[in-house]
Amino acid sequence: MSKKKIVIVGASHGGHQSIIELLNRYNDVDITLFEAGDFISFMSCGMELFLEDSVTDVNDVRNFSEKSFPQDNVHILNNHLVQKINADNKTVSVLDSTTNETKDYEYDKLILSSGVTPKSLPIPGNDLENVYLMRGYDWATKIKAKLNDPETKHITVVGAGYIGIEAAEAATKAGKEVTLMDVIDRPLGTYLDEDMTSILEKHLIKNGVDVVMNAQIEKYIGDDKVTAVKTKTGEYPTDLVIQAAGVKPNTDWLKGVVDLDDRGWIKTDEYLRTNVPDVYAMGDATLAYSIPAETHVPIALATVVRREARYVVKHLFEDTPALPFKGVVGSSALSVFDYHFAESGLNSFTAKRAGVNIATSFYSDTLRPIYVPADKGNTKVHVYLAYNPDSHQILGGAVLSKYDITAQGNVLALAIENKLKLEDLAEADFFFQPGFDRQWSLLNLAAQHALHEDKF
Repeated sequence: MSKKKIVIVGASHGGHQSIIELLNRYNDVDITLFEAGDFISFMSCGMELFLEDSVTDVNDVRNFSEKSFPQDNVHILNNHLVQKINADNKTVSVLDSTTNETKDYEYDKLILSSGVTPKSLPIPGNDLENVYLMRGYDWATKIKAKLNDPETKHITVVGAGYIGIEAAEAATKAGKEVTLMDVIDRPLGTYLDEDMTSILEKHLIKNGVDVVMNAQIEKYIGDDKVTAVKTKTGEYPTDLVIQAAGVKPNTDWLKGVVDLDDRGWIKTDEYLRTNVPDVYAMGDATLAYSIPAETHVPIALATVVRREARYVVKHLFEDTPALPFKGVVGSSALSVFDYHFAESGLNSFTAKRAGVNIATSFYSDTLRPIYVPADKGNTKVHVYLAYNPDSHQILGGAVLSKYDITAQGNVLALAIENKLKLEDLAEADFFFQPGFDRQWSLLNLAAQHALHEDKF
């Protein structure tokens, strides 16, 4: 009996998880994975750790390599760019960039995890030398070289989301003068509400980052190399620009075959199938189904695509799966110098974008009972909750502290996924030990505060 041919496009988290799931579930499959780049599965989320010399080696910052799957039925091909889906005869046309030859490969099932491409601002000077992007193996090694170069004294980071914050922190720790710019009004403004971003913005400034928000960047100045960033209000001298200003789906090659929306995201049904028979899509190039928003929204996270891959492969050979993909919450965490936060579900920005009406609550307290002094570890902690104003269903949340309480973000994620209400969280049975927490746990207290109960 011949093996079913499974072709996977993209070697990041989705491709990796798909191979694992296929090997775990089926004995009669032949798997071919194509990766356009040279380096297999670089983890851009680990870039800051590499830039700060906190990894074993840059070549280890990956999910897997060509040698990770020695099975005879797994073929991992780097430097292979999939250029076209030939739906009628169920093949893909693939360019081998090392030989410049194009070859067609047959598939029975095709899994698209083509990911996204970082955006370069469409302004004059974006092609100057020393204007970099913050994504992928090649850019990581280039940025690292600049951080180690004493001639690079000032670095401007464009984009104040997760990646931009990581770039700014790594550059600051490398001893550079750093300017952080964004068109939005506050750092991390699309991830956290203002109660938390105000704390983090002050902390960035305290650590030497020049924070420039509401920045309307007009051009990068320079002859061959960039020398300054010009905004509507002034010029900022710089030796290096690191752009972390968003991404776009890597889907131009699918136009005319796979249905895309007006921004280029791959359209899928509730089973993660595209309009083309036997072609599935997952990951950053698609819009994920959000459980709290009850609609499809952009959630570019490794945790999301791995769950999607697990679902797709599990139901790969069913005509119609018994259950649709249930969706995801969308949870993440980040350190900003001494502060650590984790967030899950919706916030004011994402709720508005998804058309969801929410109420919010912000709670601050100490981690442990008041008889424990601050110098003995009784740290300040902050909790944000977003919820349905009528039903009190929890739709989002975040925690922030200089003490690492990010694991509480997983509790919030579980509460959101299971559609718990404030009343459930207010009474949830968590442990108490004064060396760790309060008589009522932090999330108990935050929920009680949202319900306008008297403070414990």
